[in-house]
Amino acid sequence: MKAEEFRPQYPNRADEEGILTRCGLKKKLVRAGHGPPSPATKSPFSSSRNKGEPLVVVIGDDHVLKGCNDGLVTMRKGEIAVFTEPPNSTHGSHDIFSAIPIDATLQFEIKMISWLKVVDVCGNGGIIKKILSRSEMLVRPEKKDKVTVKYEARLEDDSLVAMSPETGVEFLVNDGHFCPAIEKAVVTMRKGEKALLRVDPRYAFGCYGRPAKDGLSAIPRNAVIIISLELVAFKLIECITEDMKVVKKITKQVGSFEKPNSGTIVQIRYIAKLEDGTLFDKKGFDGEDPFEFKIDEEQVIIGLDLAVASMKRGEGALIIIDHQYGFGNTQTQMNLVAIPSFSTLYYEVEMVEFTKVKEPWDMEPEQKIEYAAKRKDEGNLYFKAGKYQRVSLRYDMVLQLESCNIKALSRRAQAYIEMTDFNLAVLDLKKTHEIDPNNQ
Repeated sequence: MKAEEFRPQYPNRADEEGILTRCGLKKKLVRAGHGPPSPATKSPFSSSRNKGEPLVVVIGDDHVLKGCNDGLVTMRKGEIAVFTEPPNSTHGSHDIFSAIPIDATLQFEIKMISWLKVVDVCGNGGIIKKILSRSEMLVRPEKKDKVTVKYEARLEDDSLVAMSPETGVEFLVNDGHFCPAIEKAVVTMRKGEKALLRVDPRYAFGCYGRPAKDGLSAIPRNAVIIISLELVAFKLIECITEDMKVVKKITKQVGSFEKPNSGTIVQIRYIAKLEDGTLFDKKGFDGEDPFEFKIDEEQVIIGLDLAVASMKRGEGALIIIDHQYGFGNTQTQMNLVAIPSFSTLYYEVEMVEFTKVKEPWDMEPEQKIEYAAKRKDEGNLYFKAGKYQRVSLRYDMVLQLESCNIKALSRRAQAYIEMTDFNLAVLDLKKTHEIDPNNQ
């Protein structure tokens, strides 16, 4: 038998009462406009009036008013209403207020002072975000990225407790800044977005507070903080190597997806500096044609090679290269200056253009055989020369076509061992044993 359709009854005038939900939540409209509320007719078990300040709740996340959620969303600003909850929706109230009998019918008289459409950042009411100014950008920063923000933090009495410099402050999201709320909120924002955060103590300074600092007010224990926050900019950070010794910070994003593959001829512009800012190389500027090289052919240092292979056409990036992927532990003479041993290198790179070569899986059978043979030979030569990163890359290519090639797996595992990447080496060795249990 088809269940009878339920239609909620919404009161429109004072003293009208309607049933809002199937479980029997009733709403009686006391006054539709502004004005003093009607006096309560029964002794209240809980009230916010005596505290002299309004109750701030997140709809769906308040234990006292949980049964009134469907009613709260029907209210207008300034409206006063009495909600009656039937016994079947008041279970658990006795655990919060012991004076309430089990299975009691409850009444709530509520005045809607104001409401805001907000984002519950953590899903527990600890950080409530109101968007003040939206952004047209689509991408948000991630925890590994570097962001620049402007902010001002105040107590609920409007006392200023912290503020950023006028130009903002830059930090890695994972490292955090000021209080945990900023780290958690900023990954929900887009570049140019401005927001107001209401932060409860667990995401601020907790039960310890913070003393007065730099002429700004102290933060009391268990204080709620209001933070106005703007995401000025962010740099997407990509770890090119698993050991995080080649890192790419994207400074110019593009909408394309295509990247160069092994053997692709790329055209780039770059400015190369040492950690102290000393310029040691520059290509593709002042009327000079873009610098051209072939990916994965040892025509540039391996760190630059790997990073450029991850770039899209038109992309700009700052590439930070540890000496192990740069010029190593010996001094190297360049056109402009000598690069000291163990130097970390900084390349500001723009990907101008590239034309991809055919991917192995798109090749004809004869081409695949020739391609794999060539990569094996190159891998062997690199192994003899002690260039183990190049070895692993060459056998990656072989295994794309011959995933069960035991010799390629073994040789790549040896390269991983030389690079002290033992976890990857173990995976390759386990796979060789699965393919051939008699292989030693």
